[in-house]
Amino acid sequence: MSGVRTFSANVRVGNWSEDISLDEDVLKDFLARKERGELIVQKTSFLKRNILKETNLSVTTDELVHFGDTVMLVNSGTKRESLTGIDPFRHPSSLSINADTTNVGTNSSLVAPCGMSASTSVTPCVRNSFIIESVDGTPAGEPLIYGQSFALRITQGFAGELYLKSDHKTFEKCALKSRLQEVSLTDQPSFLSCWQAVYHDPQLRLEYEGCPVPANSKVLISHCKTNQCLAALEHYTLLTLYGKEYEVTAHTYLDSHKAERDLNHWLLVTRNPGKDAPTMINRPEPPVETTRTPAEGAMPQTVEEKPQTVKEKPQTVEEKPQTMEEKPQTMEG
Repeated sequence: MSGVRTFSANVRVGNWSEDISLDEDVLKDFLARKERGELIVQKTSFLKRNILKETNLSVTTDELVHFGDTVMLVNSGTKRESLTGIDPFRHPSSLSINADTTNVGTNSSLVAPCGMSASTSVTPCVRNSFIIESVDGTPAGEPLIYGQSFALRITQGFAGELYLKSDHKTFEKCALKSRLQEVSLTDQPSFLSCWQAVYHDPQLRLEYEGCPVPANSKVLISHCKTNQCLAALEHYTLLTLYGKEYEVTAHTYLDSHKAERDLNHWLLVTRNPGKDAPTMINRPEPPVETTRTPAEGAMPQTVEEKPQTVKEKPQTVEEKPQTMEEKPQTMEG
């Protein structure tokens, strides 16, 4: 067989000198790429080191969401499996950037287009922190209200200040597995990157129109152009550099009562001002006030001693006078 190396280059058979030169060129090319940091292992390590760096979310003092706040979008998931088995158990997940080594540009920052996913990690970092930006000229610090358009922008620095956007699905542009409306990041803000916060209960939606959006509460993130809500799909999982994650699309899921399901429910999570937890959803509940604990080995007294309500009755029995008289002695001597 011509062209097949049956021996190593150390064996002086055939074009052994040419084989040694080729091996040396391959080694030189490998060392040069290693010095420039162009190896796949180096790119992956650089990407994870920067995109998983912890960030500080905004702290709200009035329990409202404001323009300019850095928040985390968390899908609350399901607490238990449904009886029908249609909705399996789903862990809480955060909207995250699904970037790989091809999304790292020459200036050491992310470049568009970049995909999205829902990660089960709810620790604030670069890949799941978003800034609420105004699109109608509302100044920073003003509270966000229901029905008002806004943009979701990732943080500065390595993230590259990209915007979350979506558009109608086509045969060529749709979600990878579910084939629904795709959600991705872009560097050009436009009408495709405009979203709205909608109250989660359809029966009270009109009453809450124009009211401020509370932080750490359930809301719907609706796309302004397509009127589809952001959703995290547990039936479609993606194998990413960060593990197994849920696919994120823009699609409204309705139940039998024409109400949005928990796939579309999101929390705008802020930072916990205390030191016991990084976010408000991880904040432990305050301890319940209890009574004094009994001593070791003693049974707790559950029956309270009732006060004595029986009063002592006055003595009504009177001593009768002695009516019997002493008879004289009749015995004679």
